[in-house]
Amino acid sequence: MGQLQAGIIPVTPFQQNCTILFDSETKEGVVVDPGGDVDAIVATLEQNGIRIKEIWLTHGHIDHAGGAEELKEKLGVKIIGPHKDDVPLLDRLEEQGKRFGVEMAVRNCRPDRFLDEGDKVSFGTHSFEVFHTPGHAPGHVIYFNRDQNFAHVGDVLFNGSIGRTDLPGGNHQQLLQSIKEKLFPLGDEVGFICGHGPGGRIGEERRTNPFLQGL
Repeated sequence: MGQLQAGIIPVTPFQQNCTILFDSETKEGVVVDPGGDVDAIVATLEQNGIRIKEIWLTHGHIDHAGGAEELKEKLGVKIIGPHKDDVPLLDRLEEQGKRFGVEMAVRNCRPDRFLDEGDKVSFGTHSFEVFHTPGHAPGHVIYFNRDQNFAHVGDVLFNGSIGRTDLPGGNHQQLLQSIKEKLFPLGDEVGFICGHGPGGRIGEERRTNPFLQGL
């Protein structure tokens, strides 16, 4: 088996990071948060010879889950995650699309498997621990690969910022608690990819992120 690698495709008018995690040798992998622009995602997979095992979702907002059902159909794979607390969001993705005036194909999503704190998901030899991290969305989860000191944190934490909490189901105190109790203990050296913009390291955010001072 090869190294764990990640590629990012910015999708949708929200410029959300759709992430492809894959093994450098076997080219087996997963798609994390296909918010839309499914044809572009499929084309990228084909161009790079990557075989997708599953689709993983961090949470149920339109820019992360809006294209999941269409991608599932095209690839013939299952949708895994997020936590079941995001069912109300996933059931109303089409409604979210209308509210945001998004001119793109969005379909409501019903995952094949929901995730809980302590679950594990994997492809090839690459195993990820699941943490339930509510605050940005009630059922938000993050994926942590201990071997590589790497996490996909969705919209919980950003480089220099944190997830917004003014959307349905958002809770600012809960988000800060998730960061303090779930992300910080992973370790300062852990590198992360997030749902928007560049990634970073947890320790750097703990020290310099203006939203996290005093946590």
